[in-house]
Amino acid sequence: MRVPRIPLPPTDGIGSPYTGWTRAHWEAVADHLLEAVVPFATPDFAQIRLPGRTGRAGLESDGLEGFARTFLLAACRIGGIKRAGDAATGEVEDRLLERYARGLAAGTDPGHRHAWPQISDCSQQLVEAASIAVALHETRPWLFDRLDPAVRERVVGWLAGVIGKRTRNSNWALFPVVIEQFLASVGGPHAPEDIEGGLDRIEQWYAGDGWYTDGDGQSFDYYAGWAMHLYPLLWARMSGDEDRGALYRERLRLFLSGYQHFFAADGAPIHQGRSLCYRFAAVSPLWLGELSGAGPLPPGRTRRIASGALRHFVERGVPDSRGLLSLGWYDRFLPSTQAYSGPASPYWASKAFLGLLLPPDHPVWTAREEGAPIDEDDQVVALPAPGWILHGTRHDGVVRLLNHGSDRARHQSPDGMDDPHYSRIAYSTHTAPETGEEARRRAVDGHVAVHDRDGAVSRRRYIQRIGVFDRFAASAYEDELPSGPVRVETASVVRGPWEVRISRVTASAGTTVRDGGHSLAHESRPTARSGDAWSLVTRPDGLGSAMVALHGYQTAGVARAASANAFGPCSAAPCLSAPDHPGGTTIHASLAVLTGDRLDPAALAESVRAEVDGDQVTVRFPDGERVEVTLGERPAYARHPADAAEAVHWPG
Repeated sequence: MRVPRIPLPPTDGIGSPYTGWTRAHWEAVADHLLEAVVPFATPDFAQIRLPGRTGRAGLESDGLEGFARTFLLAACRIGGIKRAGDAATGEVEDRLLERYARGLAAGTDPGHRHAWPQISDCSQQLVEAASIAVALHETRPWLFDRLDPAVRERVVGWLAGVIGKRTRNSNWALFPVVIEQFLASVGGPHAPEDIEGGLDRIEQWYAGDGWYTDGDGQSFDYYAGWAMHLYPLLWARMSGDEDRGALYRERLRLFLSGYQHFFAADGAPIHQGRSLCYRFAAVSPLWLGELSGAGPLPPGRTRRIASGALRHFVERGVPDSRGLLSLGWYDRFLPSTQAYSGPASPYWASKAFLGLLLPPDHPVWTAREEGAPIDEDDQVVALPAPGWILHGTRHDGVVRLLNHGSDRARHQSPDGMDDPHYSRIAYSTHTAPETGEEARRRAVDGHVAVHDRDGAVSRRRYIQRIGVFDRFAASAYEDELPSGPVRVETASVVRGPWEVRISRVTASAGTTVRDGGHSLAHESRPTARSGDAWSLVTRPDGLGSAMVALHGYQTAGVARAASANAFGPCSAAPCLSAPDHPGGTTIHASLAVLTGDRLDPAALAESVRAEVDGDQVTVRFPDGERVEVTLGERPAYARHPADAAEAVHWPG
């Protein structure tokens, strides 16, 4: 943990017993971020050209992105205070209003040297225009309404370039919705069919229980919260539409009831999906619940989870020594970013500050912090819509996600390799998948793979769902290797920090089946040990990752990597192998463990037992609980508690 570089106010252990953070901490971080970008702004403030890798859209677009995304942060900083009429802090807000007013005037002037590129089909400008429209709406009485009439006309004209433009088949469909709604609110040109069309379009991506996929297929990740919920409810806030607004609020309520479990006790979000450089933007749907009146959580719990996430990153060196958000997680780490990401892309993290739009006397700021679910007890949450199971443990504060439903298959890499941020079985708040080129090629961590003698590895590109229920989730994938076709069906059964992983593997003779656990990363090399039936990796903070063979695996080992993990330069994953596959179908069972407890994998190998009878595997836990899992043509799951309580079955 690093010493925060931000001048923070004193902590409040009475009102915020879990994090110590208050609204003043959020304001301090926002102010620090906003001041740090000033040296990189053009003199007219039309563009903010941050250092780093240029985005795919080019320098001018990157400069616009820097303006738009920090403008959204400034709007959050301004809105709540101005609405509350707190004149004592007016100097900060007035300085921000002056800066961004200058930028609006210059950026929308076609003759200016730093004029913004015009909006075109599927252009990055379309994305940034949405942030500008939201920021203008939230600051309208103090900014847009006070602009020179000619500047207002130019701003409206530039935003109106969105009308009729094509968007990508994803959350992008919502950008014209908020842009054109703002235009409608100020009497500007707009096309009602664009607004209705965008809102209608996302209905095909609603998967139930509050979850959206980001476009066609199974693209479940943080975009469900920071885009698919965010923009429809911000649109409802702009338009006042009560019918659609009620629908979106109810969906957000459902979403947040499960989403509150995505954060570790130390505030870390689960590391899964794309655009992870937005970091604490993951808390934006929590604030949105309070902002829209849709929050199912006590306000003190909302603040505890959100403040915990922001504090988590600040204490680990985010923003960096320059006060900037880098392309990475804690530090700059390009392998976990997307090709389109530019140096200002991380400032979508501004969405995390939506809570500042709520006035200081709102209950979310005044109520005493209440514990998150992970603070109270161990948690197991089945989420059938995205195909996930979450299991968190109170004693170490770790939350793990088992993925049997999100693959983002329609965006597969042109090199034929899978995307480790979607294709792995297991993710967590304390680990990241291996994303370096060599590590991606080997695909060890969090993956049940078949590999040929020439090194070809089967890929989990397209996930075929089997089921999610109780403490069970299962899926399958198919691939083609030089040696022949492969089919791998995998079931996960969770108990505390354990995942019992059962796989039914169909492959050619002579291939090898390999099963990998969580990869641990650190500044220094993690410690690794292996036995005949287990492999263990530990790091200095006490976190351990182990794989224990229960059935079908003959050897254990460790896969090491360098500069491949967002959590640190040195990483290692425990793994198990079954060489010389006989051909046909075989059954394999392992115990994957990620825990802050002291780990004795040899003892686990003795105390957790697996019995195989055809396609059925019976797992017996030390306290007598019994779980039966069947894969193949008629998959099934049954759990028989040790206390003789009624068994649970799937299918029911």
